[in-house]
Amino acid sequence: MKNRIIIAFLFILFSIPSYSQCAMCRAVLESSENEGLSEGINNGIMYLAFLPYVIVFFMIFFVYKKFKK
Repeated sequence: MKNRIIIAFLFILFSIPSYSQCAMCRAVLESSENEGLSEGINNGIMYLAFLPYVIVFFMIFFVYKKFKK
């Protein structure tokens, strides 16, 4: 159990800098003239930002379901 907590902490620690990079990519792409490329990158950023919430939701759901029994 202690190893899982350490691994989860490391994943959280190393994922924080990636959010700052997304904002920088978005600013650079919005200043470019290619609209299709910037829209695709923005959709990708939203997908990557949404995925951790889905994972946490399912983790909470399965833990709740396990303790409900």
